[in-house]
Order: sequence, then C-alpha cells, then structure tokens
Amino acid sequence: MPERKRTRAVYLGSLKIGDFAPISVQSMTKTDSRDKESTLKQIRELEDAGCEVIRISIPDEESLENLKDYVACSSVPVVADIHFNHRLAVGAIKAGAHGVRINPGNIGDKSKIREIIEAAKDAGSLIRIGVNAGSLERDVLKSHSAPTAEALVESAIRWVEFFEDEGFFNFKVSIKSSSVFVTYKAHLLLSERTDAPIHLGITEAGFGEYGVVKSSVGIGSILMAGIGDTIRVSLTGEPVREVRVGYAILRSLGLREGVEVISCPTCSRTKIDVETLAQKVWRRFRHIRRNLKIAVMGCEVNGPGEAREADCGVAGGKSYSLIFKKGEIVEKVKNEEVLDALERVIEELTNG
Repeated sequence: MPERKRTRAVYLGSLKIGDFAPISVQSMTKTDSRDKESTLKQIRELEDAGCEVIRISIPDEESLENLKDYVACSSVPVVADIHFNHRLAVGAIKAGAHGVRINPGNIGDKSKIREIIEAAKDAGSLIRIGVNAGSLERDVLKSHSAPTAEALVESAIRWVEFFEDEGFFNFKVSIKSSSVFVTYKAHLLLSERTDAPIHLGITEAGFGEYGVVKSSVGIGSILMAGIGDTIRVSLTGEPVREVRVGYAILRSLGLREGVEVISCPTCSRTKIDVETLAQKVWRRFRHIRRNLKIAVMGCEVNGPGEAREADCGVAGGKSYSLIFKKGEIVEKVKNEEVLDALERVIEELTNG
C-alpha cells in the first residue's frame, strides 16, 4: 500500500477529506441540470453505485433553481460546478450545496472571488480550487509558453495563498491536464508546496478502454506517490462507470477495501467460460465491504496453485469445478453449483 502524504482535514458536509481519511470517489451528473427528472434519476444511479461525492454543473439560473432539490434528494454531498459567473457560485452555496468547484482564474476580479469565499465561510461550505491546463491565466501561460506542470502549479499556488490570506482553509485543490505525464509531474511539485487536500483526475481522458486505461495510469501513478484525497475518473459516457473504475483503481492499490475478482487469461486448457463466470462472481459478491480476493481459473490443472494468493476461488472443469480456499481444494461441485459453493466458502471467510 502506498504511504500517503498527510494533508490537512477539510469537510464537505459531514464527509472528511484529507488527514488520512479514506480517498473518496466522485462523479458528475451528465444530464441537463435544468431537467430535474433526469438529473434526479442519475443522482440515484450514482448513489446506488457507491458514489461518495456528486458534482452537478450549474450553468444558469434555471439550473440553480433546481439545485436545492438535488441537494435535498441526495444522500451524499453535492458539489456545484461553476464557471465564470460568481453569482451562481454564491447562489449555489446559499441553495445548500455542500461545496462549489470554481476555477478562480476564469472568475475574474478578486472581489468576486472574495464574495464566494465569504458565502462559503458563512455556510461552512467547501471550495474546490480547480486549475485546468485549458484555462490558465494569461500571464501564467505567457510566462511558461505552454500549460506545463510548472505552469499548473504556479496558478494553483497563487490561489492557495490568496484563499489562505483571506482566512479560508476549507478548500481542496485540483490541477488537471489531458497529459498523463504533465499531470503526474505537476502533482509531485504541488504536494511539496501545500498541505491542502488534493483532488485527482485526468481531464478529457476520452471514452471506452482508452479512457479507462489513461485515467488508471494517471490517477494510479499519482496515488502510488502517496498523493491524493479524492478522485474522479472522467470518461465520456454514463457516470456510473466512472465510479466503478474509481473503486477498481483504489482497490488495486490497497487503498479501499472490497472484493477483487482475478481471472486467468484462458488458453487451450480452458474448460469453462471464464469471462462470463467472472462477471457472475463479481455481480454476486461485489457488495462485500472488506478485502476479499476471489479467483476464477479456467482449468483444474493449475488453478489453485496459480491463484494461491487468492482467498478463495474456482478452477473450472468440463462438467465439474474445484472450489478452493487459501490454496487448498475444499470441494468439487457441478459447474452450475459453483456460485452457491463459493458463497458457502466466502461466508466462512467473512464470518470466521
């Protein structure tokens, strides 16, 4: 498990962020925020998927009018995403948003940012300082000639110091680029200069497998350096997948407890449909909230041995499969009885 850097504690509603609190998984609604019915439906879907922070874009007054209902109906903290219009940020805080995400550089005059800070102070809300490679301040971009890692950090530290000079400390910081390497380097530099909690993500990561891989490499490498307090996997498409990938990243690094299903890549010895069975195993046991590694292996020859580090698993045969626990075979069952047999073994492991 990576050794995490200590950051100071901040609060998004009742959710503690930083100071070694569990790394929270965030996503964002993809609906039109003016469409209350579809947005509420997506909020419920994200909650069911285990999302711990839900961000909602508030681009106009009509969206802002719905925000109070979104906050009231959500069981997890809601963050309003605001660009350019500081009045919407102030309004979102007054509407009950637990936090707002702003890019101070595109808000404009510092007096407008002070209004947001004062509103957040009064309401006890969190502010996320979001710095993005695509919207750096002109003087920063001119100084560095490109949105480099150093440019991202210069912008972020400028606003960190401004917020702290204003006596406001309930904030976290994000610095994002679509480049994995730039983002990684920037976080190494940023973590040396602030103890504020840091939100991780690779912006505009893309869609499908490429987006998943790019986000996993980018976010995972930064987490491996001990940096990061919240994460969001930014994928084109339905947001529930973002949540699932986010948890998978954390579980792969031992940073969150949960079920991990490992499976063999299959070969000519394979006697069962490994992919289908692995998916069934995942759906059956993914609700378990403790570390549990389950192996799905395609043959009886090497299955238990190759998956010895797993807590339990199955090694498939033509008609019968072997069930093993801690590397030892404990049962031989018909293939159609595999899930029930695994459940018996898992109950022994989790209740023992």
